[in-house]
Amino acid sequence: MFKEIKNDLPASIIVFFVALPLCLGIALASGAPLFSGIIAGIIGGIIVGTASGSPLGVSGPAAGLAVIVLTSIASLGSWEVFLMAVVLSGVIQLALGYAKAGFIAYFFPTSVIKGMLTGIGLLIILKQIPHALGWDKDAMGNDAFLQADGQNTFSEISQALNFITPGAVLIGVLSLAILIFWDKILMKKHKIFQIIQGPIVVVGLGILMNYFYQNGILNFTLSTKQVVSLPVPDSIGGFLSQFTFPDFAALTNFKVYEVAIIIAIVGSLETLLCVEATDKLDPDRRITPTNRELKAQGIGNIVSGLIGGLPITQVIVRSSANISFGGKTKMSAILHGVFLLISAVTIASLMNMIPLASLAAILLMVGYKLAKPALFKDMYKLGWEQFIPFTMTVVAILATDLLKGITVGILFGIFYTLRHSYRNSHHLKDKVKNEEGQEVHHIVLAEEVSFFNKASIIETLDLIPGNSKVIIDFSKSKSVAYDVLEIIRDFETHAKTLNISVERIKFMETK
Repeated sequence: MFKEIKNDLPASIIVFFVALPLCLGIALASGAPLFSGIIAGIIGGIIVGTASGSPLGVSGPAAGLAVIVLTSIASLGSWEVFLMAVVLSGVIQLALGYAKAGFIAYFFPTSVIKGMLTGIGLLIILKQIPHALGWDKDAMGNDAFLQADGQNTFSEISQALNFITPGAVLIGVLSLAILIFWDKILMKKHKIFQIIQGPIVVVGLGILMNYFYQNGILNFTLSTKQVVSLPVPDSIGGFLSQFTFPDFAALTNFKVYEVAIIIAIVGSLETLLCVEATDKLDPDRRITPTNRELKAQGIGNIVSGLIGGLPITQVIVRSSANISFGGKTKMSAILHGVFLLISAVTIASLMNMIPLASLAAILLMVGYKLAKPALFKDMYKLGWEQFIPFTMTVVAILATDLLKGITVGILFGIFYTLRHSYRNSHHLKDKVKNEEGQEVHHIVLAEEVSFFNKASIIETLDLIPGNSKVIIDFSKSKSVAYDVLEIIRDFETHAKTLNISVERIKFMETK
């Protein structure tokens, strides 16, 4: 497990820096205690990371569940009752894993998964621009188009331009310059720059500059909203007091089971989408066992709910950061959870020196790597059946949120699948004339003919003129839907009135 530690250790540190504000931001957006986000991050790293078969996926609290958590806490009446729903959602996910429900992941089209990655990349860029400018009104980690502060993804950028903080901009610009210089030049010069990653230097620089600001060495300032805000315990007892236990009496509340089912379904879908996306980003093209992943997420949510954490899913932002900065095995995910735990116990005050502008610069680089312009060109070359679902997924993610965007992309993918099926249900051989002088129309049915093909077959049969002959050839067919057979039988009956003779080749009623 430690054979790739030289790559996994620096990657885990970067994922830790990325995950820390996201855990806090998602907890804030969820209306939950801030520490609940840290708990979910720790469990997602250590527990889920250990149980998972995903080599590069990183789990933790997910922005896609924030609205569900917010409304569920209100409807259930207390945080402790909600935690019971989180525990039950984990039990449901565990059952889904044993029921081998992970196969659902293989039904997501490649064009939609690539669209998801690109959409997330663009979303990261758009969401981090305000933080890089020093406008931190919206919680870091929010991925919805409509925001809690009344703005949307685009209007927030416009708003940020009116409230630029020079100190944050200076940190953001320097951080971005260092990251680009590190990535394009230094990493190619010497192996030491591959071990000591640019983002680690950027975070160190951010802490140093914030220290200079606070002590008047540089004439800039950052507010408490422009830095990480990890809860600072005054003792071990204070740290332990931040853990909360579920209300087991809520097991008699039907509403708790309803919320648990919703969390389990949405969380499982987000995880399976992320698994597919992460596997496509993996340079070694390894395949994650999806049923094992559902079990791992189930275990994670049970533990998280039992000690006061938010629901957990595998998360694409952290996973892509892990891949972008050199992670090789799941040890990087596990270590990031260890670092979250250590920082929460021992160095919370130091973590609270990290400017959000530094972390925004790191995420801007992650976003760019996910949404490189060349990808649009490559998808266009593959044709409309790939390009349209890809593009619509990107647009829908930017205009709504992750799950709605994926749904739109899948609907377009289904449309093109049906269109393809419609066009390829059969083919017509060249028309010839038989000895009686009749035109012969030879229709060869495809190997698989489903009810989706009804329309194209009806259209073809309707175009056959009277006083002709039709050969319906089943020789290549392995399966023909009953709906299609019924159409053919009806046509045979109707054909007699048009003086059309019908011949079948290798037709079997069982087909």
